[in-house]
Amino acid sequence: MAMTPRERVTAAMNKENLDRPPAAIFTQSATIGQMDATGAAWPEAHKNAEVMAKLAAAQADVFGFECCRTSFCLTAEAERLGCVVDVTKKDAAPMIKSHPFKFDCMEGVYDDPAALMPADEFLKGGRVAEVIKSAAILKKNKGNDYCIVAGTTGPFTLAGHMVSTENLIFGMMMAPEEVDKWTAAITPYCKEYAQALIDNGADIIQMSEPSGSTDMLAPEMFQEAAGRAVTASLGATNGGLGNILHICGDAYPIIDQMAACGPSVKGISIEEKVDPYKAVEKVGGKTVLVGNVGSVKPLFQGTPEEVKEGVFKSCDAGFNIISSGCGIAPATSDENMRAFVEAVKNFKH
Repeated sequence: MAMTPRERVTAAMNKENLDRPPAAIFTQSATIGQMDATGAAWPEAHKNAEVMAKLAAAQADVFGFECCRTSFCLTAEAERLGCVVDVTKKDAAPMIKSHPFKFDCMEGVYDDPAALMPADEFLKGGRVAEVIKSAAILKKNKGNDYCIVAGTTGPFTLAGHMVSTENLIFGMMMAPEEVDKWTAAITPYCKEYAQALIDNGADIIQMSEPSGSTDMLAPEMFQEAAGRAVTASLGATNGGLGNILHICGDAYPIIDQMAACGPSVKGISIEEKVDPYKAVEKVGGKTVLVGNVGSVKPLFQGTPEEVKEGVFKSCDAGFNIISSGCGIAPATSDENMRAFVEAVKNFKH
């Protein structure tokens, strides 16, 4: 008997043998094609739980992917904590326009993170509350057949949103104790948000920590800057099927550290900049590997045949779940999205 998408993703999260891996976008999954097909579109889908849930299910409903993934950006938490965010476009993700707290290494002036709102209040309003509601809607409407994935922002990245990422990275060298103070202060928000999403229906949290990338930090800085905070937040949740840590760029030097971020982190999501065969050789069997089909090339800029080639490479290497290497570009064509699904579903070991 054929497995349901939910059974297939669950088995993949448990590293069980399958005839093929699931095709499931764990990163940002919305496209203009999905918005037009369902009538659920940005920017409203960032702000309203019902519209958000409808668009979150569209990767499955429109193209036949094997999960539903709610939230479409890394700005909901930042906006709730005081950042000014532009949430106005159908064809582009929300953008942070200002950072509410001062962090100036040159002047030695640092705002106190104690000024942040209480963590329980954080969950009760803004787009954060709408994402939590969307998880509950998806669980009710789609949870029998599909795993519900919810996207969140990592503590180091979110701390950077508060004080500017450039200031925080500079602070790693100039004022590491102030960086630690901010990351430690932000960590409970990340943990409580992830737990609330699980409690309201999310099976899997996919936390994105782009500021922990080797593009930003030397590999030996990862654990101090980001790893221990991920362990204390994403790695410390309860329930669900386990969670996935996503980091952009060439994560190969840190994939073993990513995989060690706590008992609740069952897997890692990585970009095409990491050779899939080398990734499997380094950590395969020890963690669930999610990815790593290029979201720009081939998904956005390539042809359907190039998409199929990229998909085959990740499948053949042995990735447990075949997903895009980073967030899907909203203008990605319907043809390429369908080619992705077709390639995975036709893959034979």
